[in-house]
Amino acid sequence: MQRESSRTEAIRTIQREITAFARRARGRAAELHPNLTLVASSILDLVIERDGCQAADVADYYLLDKSTVSRQLASLERDGYLVKEVDPNNRRNHLLRPTAAGRRVAEEAERRREAAFAERLATWDDADVARLAEYLARYNEPG
Repeated sequence: MQRESSRTEAIRTIQREITAFARRARGRAAELHPNLTLVASSILDLVIERDGCQAADVADYYLLDKSTVSRQLASLERDGYLVKEVDPNNRRNHLLRPTAAGRRVAEEAERRREAAFAERLATWDDADVARLAEYLARYNEPG
């Protein structure tokens, strides 16, 4: 059997490590904020980042099923972290907006995530951290 190319091996390693990262992130989400799932936290962060958006925008951005987004939005609304407002540009649409409580909970979750990442990367030098940040941003660019 012919040995696989180093590129193929590297791609498999990347896939395995990104999968492990995602699983750990889901597992740690409750530690970082007990009231928010990883999906809910991500949705709330996106709504805050965009200063409001539609549910379809969230589904498109994260490649999520609309029913998944709908359930998460209902939970975020019920918890008082998001509200729906009529879109002034198209009254048939609704814009999602963060509440003050939503902004507070997102800021707290962000502080905890940042501390967890800082701890995890504490032994890395600045150049390696910068390189990882660059590679991840490049990997996540729309393709």
